[in-house]
Amino acid sequence: MTRSEIARVQEYLRITFANPRIVVKPPKKQGQPVEVYCADEFIGVLHRDEDEGEVSYDLHMSILDLDLPPDPSDAKGL
Repeated sequence: MTRSEIARVQEYLRITFANPRIVVKPPKKQGQPVEVYCADEFIGVLHRDEDEGEVSYDLHMSILDLDLPPDPSDAKGL
């Protein structure tokens, strides 16, 4: 992805999620994925796809179970 594409996708994500703390960082080395952060928290990777002349950008976000808030159904007595 070019720096221009990265800037445009970053602006799109900031507007879409109403969060100016979203940062899209270019890869440190050629061939590595573009990384997406919310402030200092890594939230996913961004990939560019081109098919038959159409370009799209895919955000892959993994959410670890241990990062989720407690499950209220696990509370004692339920």
